[in-house]
This record gives sequence, structure tokens and C-alpha cells, in this order.
Amino acid sequence: MKRPKTLSAAFVKTITVPGRYGDGRGGYGLSLLVKPTSTGRLSKTWSQRLRIAGKLSSIGLGAYPIVTLAEARQAALENRRAVARGRDPRSGGVPTFAGAVDSVLAIRAAGWKDGGKSEKQWRASLRDYAMPKLGRTPVDRITTADVLAVLVPIWSTKRETAKRVRQRISAVMLWAIAEGYRDDNPAGEAIGAALPKNSGRQEHHRALPHAEVGAALATVRASEAWPATKLAFEFLVLTACRSGEVRGALWEEIDDQTATWTIPAARMKASLAHRVPLSARALAILDAARELANGSGLVFPSVRGSELSDNTLSKLLRELGIPAVPHGFRSSFRDWAAECTNAPREVCELALAHVDSDRVEAAYRRSDFFERRRQLMEEWAAYCNPAECSHG
Repeated sequence: MKRPKTLSAAFVKTITVPGRYGDGRGGYGLSLLVKPTSTGRLSKTWSQRLRIAGKLSSIGLGAYPIVTLAEARQAALENRRAVARGRDPRSGGVPTFAGAVDSVLAIRAAGWKDGGKSEKQWRASLRDYAMPKLGRTPVDRITTADVLAVLVPIWSTKRETAKRVRQRISAVMLWAIAEGYRDDNPAGEAIGAALPKNSGRQEHHRALPHAEVGAALATVRASEAWPATKLAFEFLVLTACRSGEVRGALWEEIDDQTATWTIPAARMKASLAHRVPLSARALAILDAARELANGSGLVFPSVRGSELSDNTLSKLLRELGIPAVPHGFRSSFRDWAAECTNAPREVCELALAHVDSDRVEAAYRRSDFFERRRQLMEEWAAYCNPAECSHG
């Protein structure tokens, strides 16, 4: 389709070919952006390119048909007049980064089925790292340098966190582009060349030396925390499983006759069902948990009867002054197994559900490894607290 030199109301109404169409009338830098949405429809938004304080900037003027061609031209004219008088027309109408985050989360909320967990994670990471530098800045004024100022201080020491923050800033900037507030993404591909490469120090989960795990368990048992929280934590330590696997454990996954907990593939990181041999102490924990059963099917229900949140166990450790995170106890177990037992490496890796090669995956299918793991987990339980195990 031949692009018109000057837009008309009829053209704006009927155009269905994605693209940017400039309006030559008046020379105000006005253009119409036509693009498909995720629902298959077309969006039409107005934007204006202006040089403000020596810098070329894009200003969103709203969406068609809410804003007509005549109204967009009038707004563009008023913006040009403001610039000519030394004023910045962006002082109103363009949302700040904080406001844009609210808009993005409102859009995404409908697709999240995790009870608000994703929104909390978004807000927490952006609050801690992005908002101090970007929160009050209009989205059309944020530069690559601004994004670098957020990411560089944490890129080498908190790499995974920094990556998530970058992805979330990028999502907000893409929303700003879609709304016509800007034409580029300052957190996009261009920023990758400016960030340090992967030679930075890897971020590890804080873990206790294995000799201190028993004392940590005793501290948790003596605390006034919710009983299911305390039981879940000890079960996590003794099974060397991940927090999500324990918090989401269901009674239907437990086989008392064989003392086995079978975690379905859907709940495993490697998407392979994982059998966990339960030590005598782990079975005693389950016996105590049965007294808290509320009909939900969860082994360790929260105070409200739902699944424990991902922050519950971490908060417990912080409040008790235990310098570790729940995931770190898998490292404690692995160090103990390497230093204090003769268990083969494959057995130790399989106890952690690490299936990283064809050789290990093949070993996973062998029943003798399962029995070796059962012996290993009994030894781990006894090492962590021999007094409890002698009574269990």
C-alpha cells in the first residue's frame, strides 16, 4: 500500500497494514503506529517525535479512536509550541516508571494463576533495585545508561536477580513502546554488550557447615513457629529436597508401607518423577504432621490451610538467626555425603534428584541405587540429630 504524505481521517480508520505512518501536515512529527495485539486485533496509537533540550524524544499522544486525527494534530501543535517556548511538554500525560509497572502488572494479573506470587516477586525485585533510580522517571526519558545504573552494581554478585530485574524492566519498556510513549527498549539487546560477561563470581545459596545442621534443627524445633512450618523445615533437611517440593507435598504421594515419597514429574525441576526414601525420623515427622491434617491433602498446611508460601521457611530461618536459606541445606547434605560417607557420587547426586547426564539418568532406574540412597538418608538423619533418631 502506498503511504500517504498526509494522513486523513478515512485512512486512519481503514488502515489494517501494520507499520508507522507519518503525518506530513504541519511538520509536527506526528505519526500513527499500527500493530497487532496478542489477541489478534490491531492497535493504533499516536506518537510524536520532538527535539527537546537538544535530545530527540518520542511522546505518546494516546490511542485511536479515543484520540482522533484532529485531536492528535492539535496535541502535536501544542507540544511544538511548548518546546518553542522552552517548556517540556512531557510534564503531563507520560507515566513514570512506577506508574507503568502498575499498568503492566494489571494487564498480566489475569494470566497468573499463582495467587499473586508472581506479582509479589515482580514488585519486590523492582522495589529493591529499580525503583530507587527509575521510579519517578517518565518512561520516555529512561535511557540505557539509567538501566545500566540499576544492573551493574548487582550484575556480578547477584547475577540471577539482575537478570530477572532486567527482564522486568524490559517488559515495562515494551509496554511503553506499545502505548506509544517511546520507540526503543533501553533494556533490550543493546544493553547486553555493555554488561560484564559471565566471568563474574557465581551467586551461591547460603548454607551451613554440615556439622551445624543438627543445632539448627534443634533451634527450629524449640521455636514458637507454626507446627507445620517446623515439621516442613525438618522434613526438607532430612530428605534433601527443594522447598517447593516439600511445601507442595501431598498425602497421596506418601507410601507408608514402603516408606517412600514419590514426587510426580510435574513438580520436579528435571520433569522426572523422583522417589525419596524416608528415614525413620522422616516417618516420625509425617506422623506428627497427620495431627495437623485439614482435608486439603497437603502434608504441611499453612495456618490458613493452604500451601506454605515460598517465603515461610526463609523467614523462619531469618527470625531465628540461622545464617542459611532453605535451599542451602541441600549443599550441607552434599558436603556431608562427600566428606563423611563412602557413598558413590552417583548415589549422592541421585539423592538430590540431579539427573544431568545419560549415565546418571540410567543409574536412576536401578533399584540398588534406591536402596543405597535409603541407607544414606538414614545415616544423614542420625547425623543431624542422633537423640531424635534414637527415639524415633
